[in-house]
Amino acid sequence: MRIISGKFKGRHIIPPKNFSARPTTDFAKESLFNVLNNNVDFGNAHVLDLFSGTGSISYEFISRGALAVTSIEVNNRHASFIRETAKALNMNINIIQMNAFLYLKKTKQQFDIIFCDPPYQLDGILSIPELVFENDLLKKEGWLIMEHSSKINFSETTHFSECRNYGSVHFSFFNV
Repeated sequence: MRIISGKFKGRHIIPPKNFSARPTTDFAKESLFNVLNNNVDFGNAHVLDLFSGTGSISYEFISRGALAVTSIEVNNRHASFIRETAKALNMNINIIQMNAFLYLKKTKQQFDIIFCDPPYQLDGILSIPELVFENDLLKKEGWLIMEHSSKINFSETTHFSECRNYGSVHFSFFNV
């Protein structure tokens, strides 16, 4: 896995071999950030990365100059890896080891971008946009991005904007 662009462009990050997280492919990540580059000012962005896994998306946002990134990861081993990597690269990432659903229900913070990459077979995946909007977690003109498989369809969900697919990776976009 590598950082595609920005301050840390080209930096390879190697998670342990027996890591259970599935990082977003470089192709899909590059395509996602091409969309965001045309619509978001990263320098002022407060970003929430839910189900952070390897931290790949958090690192990419920091590399591109995001003002603040909060990474939510329930798995202790994964959260520790993100913490160690962020420290080694001197990245300002707030890592919270917590269940993402619980975090969405408890936090009062608002974000410019919420990126969510849950395990594709996770129970409750369809409820995530509802939790984000019910709890008013996006700032005005904010973006919610859900990464998911082709088996998931958010098109009838409130605030849905569009879905883009890059190979087996699908991104559904929601806007306030």
